[in-house]
Amino acid sequence: MFDPGILFSSVLNGLTTGAVYALIALGLTLIYGVLHIINFAHGASLMLALYAVYFLKDRLGIDPYLALPLVVPGMFALGYLLQRVVINRAGHGKDENILLATLGVAIVMENLALIFFKSDTRNIDTAYSLATVAIGPAMIAVPKLVAFAGALVVSGLLFWIMTRTDLGRAIRAVAKEKEGAKLMGIDVDHVYAMCFGIGLACLGAAACFLLPAYYVNPQVGGGFVLVAFTIVVLGGMGSFVGALLGGFLIGIVESLGGLYLGESLGQIGIFVIFIAVVLFKPEGLFGARA
Repeated sequence: MFDPGILFSSVLNGLTTGAVYALIALGLTLIYGVLHIINFAHGASLMLALYAVYFLKDRLGIDPYLALPLVVPGMFALGYLLQRVVINRAGHGKDENILLATLGVAIVMENLALIFFKSDTRNIDTAYSLATVAIGPAMIAVPKLVAFAGALVVSGLLFWIMTRTDLGRAIRAVAKEKEGAKLMGIDVDHVYAMCFGIGLACLGAAACFLLPAYYVNPQVGGGFVLVAFTIVVLGGMGSFVGALLGGFLIGIVESLGGLYLGESLGQIGIFVIFIAVVLFKPEGLFGARA
């Protein structure tokens, strides 16, 4: 058995990691909740956001957290244009075509990254990268605490947009009844593109919070998107509350799994949960049964 202090530290680390996982999953669940498709380009888009943060620091000396006002709008614009110009036109209104279009976009992104950035793993150094803060018996890295707080703020902002703004009401109307929304004068294609943009904007924020304590290479998005898919399924497809709580749960499971089984096997628990949810509660913790 481990010392209670070690367990507390592991759970705290899991919560801080889970907040960023939740932020990535929120973008994915927003796109699914409205467009009703799985965005296979989600991981590749996160990879591009991480490279953007890296080069802003490496070439221009812009701190990752100060890069938020640049990367988040940039990723939003990328998502909006991708959906409006590429995915929407390639899909021709058919879900299977849209799935293939997002898969094609992911392959193109990853191969372009390999061409321009090679397969090298890159990271950045900041004055606070190795700084820690004592919380009870636990020592938590400063970048993880900032990521935890930042992810909660961005999640709260997203909830506010969805519940308190005209855009949020339009998004919920389109998600519930697309044809009815059209009859009420809502531009459905614009709402689709806005959802894609907001989903990728969440990835831009996640990249800014991740990179001070993480790395980037052309394949980095794959691991994150697998975890994000698990969170979306666990929380319930299209449920924002489920994505947030699922992110925390998955972060804790991964951290405790690494503590008991070793770092290389730490993610086994995540996929055991994924299989169990699919078998016994396919609608997820907060999803509606079909």
